[in-house]
Amino acid sequence: MNTHTELELNGVSICDTFAEAFTTVGTRVIVTAMTESWVRTAAAEVSGYATSVIACDAEAGIERFLSPDESPDGRPGASLMFFAFSRSALEKAVANRVGQCILTCPSTACYSGYSDSNKEKNIALGNQLRFFGDGFQVSKKWDNRRLWRIPVMDGEFICEDQVGSFKGVAGGNLIICATDQKNGLLATEAAVSAMQKVEHTILPFPGGIVRSGSKVGSRYPKLKASTNDAYCPTIRAQTNSDLPLGTGCVYEIVIDGVSFDPVQQAMKAGLYTICQQPGILQVTAGNYGGKLGKHHFHLRDLID
Repeated sequence: MNTHTELELNGVSICDTFAEAFTTVGTRVIVTAMTESWVRTAAAEVSGYATSVIACDAEAGIERFLSPDESPDGRPGASLMFFAFSRSALEKAVANRVGQCILTCPSTACYSGYSDSNKEKNIALGNQLRFFGDGFQVSKKWDNRRLWRIPVMDGEFICEDQVGSFKGVAGGNLIICATDQKNGLLATEAAVSAMQKVEHTILPFPGGIVRSGSKVGSRYPKLKASTNDAYCPTIRAQTNSDLPLGTGCVYEIVIDGVSFDPVQQAMKAGLYTICQQPGILQVTAGNYGGKLGKHHFHLRDLID
């Protein structure tokens, strides 16, 4: 059973532990389209299959949607963030994803959402995708930025030549223990809604929720991660369970962000929302004893 000293928030037990997160390399891309519907389609496609670097090329998600007044070209838009463990891995993932999912999507354009005076931190985007134009592509200067106009069948795909990168934080998390699946899902959905209002963060898993939390390693040597059996209710009698009595369902929320503070703010917003919902028995967090990630988000620090 869980041996952590417990705190309390609105009658819900909070484990006195911490979430352990990792330094990553991130970037922000702005996608625009003729209509909000096509923005949402493009954003969903490009951030698909991007939940965890355990098996994905990047972790990605929608930071927020942009009104025409906020976007670079006066059309509806979305701010997207991508995270990987190296700049080269990030560059490859973003170019592949934009090329397959944004270039192909009707009426879209793609711009950098992050700039840095150190151009060595930039990653190539339009500079790679321009070759799809087969020699008909055209370079265009926009203030101090360089765009590519790539001819496509509905007009032109406008894509920024390079996008900036930054050191990000990936892996902030909350683990929610509930009496049953219905209460657990409703509470976690409410938390996701609150957390998505915190800027400079994304929740990379489907709908922001993880049902298959993992641990490092496996009894099968080829697997580097496997199910977090300590938090699986159906096998509590077969393993060293960390579940409080009465737990019938556990969900996890994972948070990535541009730095420590916004991830912590999102965790706090989620924690307070969860603890206002019925059927919640305990909130805890996942870590590796502090040995693998240098960013430690102590749940104690989230409670006023």
